[in-house]
Amino acid sequence: MTGRFITLEGGEGAGKSTQVARLAKRLQALGIDAVTTREPGGSPRAERLRELILAGAAKPYGPVAEAIMFSAARDDHLTRVIRPALARGAWVICDRFADSTRAYQGAAGKVPADVIAGLERVVVDGTRPDLTLILDLAPEVGLARATARRGEAGTDRYEGEALSFHRALRRAFLDIARREPRRCVVIDADHPADRIEEAIWRVVADRLGLAQRRLGAVHGA
Repeated sequence: MTGRFITLEGGEGAGKSTQVARLAKRLQALGIDAVTTREPGGSPRAERLRELILAGAAKPYGPVAEAIMFSAARDDHLTRVIRPALARGAWVICDRFADSTRAYQGAAGKVPADVIAGLERVVVDGTRPDLTLILDLAPEVGLARATARRGEAGTDRYEGEALSFHRALRRAFLDIARREPRRCVVIDADHPADRIEEAIWRVVADRLGLAQRRLGAVHGA
């Protein structure tokens, strides 16, 4: 049995981590083995690369170098966490995946599309999400949320970018959703967390057959 792969994408402060945890809890309540993870990171080696990336260690080398570092982390993450979980039938819920590289390094960082596509082709190969939920939020709101969340810890590599960078990110994610409507669904993230959770749950239940699963469980009782 092959599992399902769900990714959550969006700009800074959109609430992805909160919704990853909430979605996993609801899936687990149905008896589904739900694994939560994140990018960059998700595996021990990838987490070490995450620390370097978010500290800005790759920034002086430019967005191409950052894209390569993200891809190296993703390769280890896929090999050690995502693919083994899917192979055993688990549902993997990931906070960011390849779409973030398309948006951050591609659209906002101006890395040529063929470079991004080449890295994705080599690293991701056939392990692509069954469903991607794009949490859409005005960057001004998201950045304010991110600042409040981090407090005195300060901004990370991307939170400190200019507002124009974050506006470009938002356009990039919405463009991805327009180009791949069968995989991507845009969720309005400018609402309380409970309301966003319900919107996400309706999409997941509809797109991935959970309504039928619940109905089957009732008939089998």
